[in-house]
Amino acid sequence: MRMLLVVPLMASLAFKLYPSALKELQDMFKHHRTDVISQVLGCGVLMFVYIALLYISIGLIPTGIAITLFFSYPVFTALLAWKFFGDRPTFFRWLVMGIILVGSVLTIPPSSTSYSSSAITLGIIASVGAGIVYAFYCVIAQKCLEKFHPVPFTWISFATTLVLSGVSLLFWPIPSTQLDWTPMWIGSIFSGLVSFAGHTLNNLGIRMISATKASIIGASSPALTALVAWGTISETLSVIQSVGISVVTLGIALLSVERRS
Repeated sequence: MRMLLVVPLMASLAFKLYPSALKELQDMFKHHRTDVISQVLGCGVLMFVYIALLYISIGLIPTGIAITLFFSYPVFTALLAWKFFGDRPTFFRWLVMGIILVGSVLTIPPSSTSYSSSAITLGIIASVGAGIVYAFYCVIAQKCLEKFHPVPFTWISFATTLVLSGVSLLFWPIPSTQLDWTPMWIGSIFSGLVSFAGHTLNNLGIRMISATKASIIGASSPALTALVAWGTISETLSVIQSVGISVVTLGIALLSVERRS
């Protein structure tokens, strides 16, 4: 629903933000730049996969926990950047990554009547899996954005996600229950616009300062996400889980300090 509304809307807006977008798209296919095409479409597929996994996780465990586990992705991004770009993490960065992982473990909710052990396990796997997939997205995007502008790149990623989302409904159709569609469409528009803006800015950051740096800076929001979830949908967190979110945020802040140094 998000992509169905936002992809055509952003098509006109994106080309206004970057007037050369259409020419760049035409040149990409005209000159058969298969490397760029495969990277752009590959990132679109990865976007669909990580969003789907993240939504599954949010449906199974508290939103603040799912997002915090997802935001451990800078660890995976750093490892992938070391593998593909030779950006070897320092000892201090390894230490901070360990802090982030410890904080993520602290946020794992206990089994209860609200969340069964199987739901918690599947939610954790889906959330961490989303983070790993997003790390691949960032690293591949860094390579692609050296040759392609972030605005059309983001739009193609969204369009690919729209196609794959539509195809997925053939295999997992919507349950035949009565849904309140009006607020869902309104929420989809708002969510889509915010998501497109966020992805475009993140891709600009990847192009300007590399995937690892952008991931570290962009992953500074777990505590804010948990706060928003508490304020808007009344989700509660235990003391240990709150400490875990704080530890993750601290680790990300230390990584940012290390990078600036």
